[in-house]
Amino acid sequence: MSGKSVYNLLQDNVSKPRFCKSLSTGETWSSKSMYSLFVVNSSDSWFYIMKRIIPEEFVRSAPGAFEHRVVFSVRWGNSWQLWLQRGKNGLFMEEEDWDEFVSDNFLGPNDVLLFIHVDTMFIEVQIYKQDSYHLKEITSAPLQADPQAEVVTPLPQTSPPETPAPARASTSGARQADALVNNPEQYLSNPSNPFFVKKLGKKIDVLYVSHLVTERYGLQFGPHNSPMFYILPNEKIEANTKIYGGCACFNGWAAICRKYKLKQGDAVVCELERSGGVVTAVRLHFPNE
Repeated sequence: MSGKSVYNLLQDNVSKPRFCKSLSTGETWSSKSMYSLFVVNSSDSWFYIMKRIIPEEFVRSAPGAFEHRVVFSVRWGNSWQLWLQRGKNGLFMEEEDWDEFVSDNFLGPNDVLLFIHVDTMFIEVQIYKQDSYHLKEITSAPLQADPQAEVVTPLPQTSPPETPAPARASTSGARQADALVNNPEQYLSNPSNPFFVKKLGKKIDVLYVSHLVTERYGLQFGPHNSPMFYILPNEKIEANTKIYGGCACFNGWAAICRKYKLKQGDAVVCELERSGGVVTAVRLHFPNE
């Protein structure tokens, strides 16, 4: 898509709530320069406008859709989970999560971001490069790296040669599997099971399964609040599948992290077990033990 203006972006398919973000001269997308200071009507009223804020009009357009977190997805299939906080200026994205999204997509001063509400807690982010008064959409991962929210080890190649290989992880936020765990397949109880390597971050309340992992293996999940299990070396822990905006995750993760003394930066091999094609259990392997 080319020849678009910011106005056109906001007018296209207005049935879906949307908003745009861009930079003023001298700003960068990093949260350390997210604050712009303006004087309104030459009065003493000062307003701090943060790029991490989600506009209140957008939030009101979907009551209850954005409470604690949001999932961003981009055209080439990668996704990021960002946690939200409520401040006096409104609802905003946590600094660490926002900076990871910015870094993974190599956002620059000429970029324009279009945020489109797709479903509960789910936002599609379209990235455009600005050239004079026109915009051109970016539809493939940045050349410097192909970011992803979870680490995925590619399956043996069975697709036709012209089919692109799975995206590789960037070194910012999501590292390649061999950088986290040497040969993660050795830990699997069943080599044919789908799996991913989870690197622990600050937020550990749920074990999130990214869209990239879901699409790579064609995963299916039970309905919201359906039972599932964590399988550990000496125990089996019951939990529930949660579905938010089409994204699957499992609760009870925080309790497991505390019990097994997992800390930020640790890697866990998550082996997914299915019954009738539906993910019913996650077998956890701790390579550091």
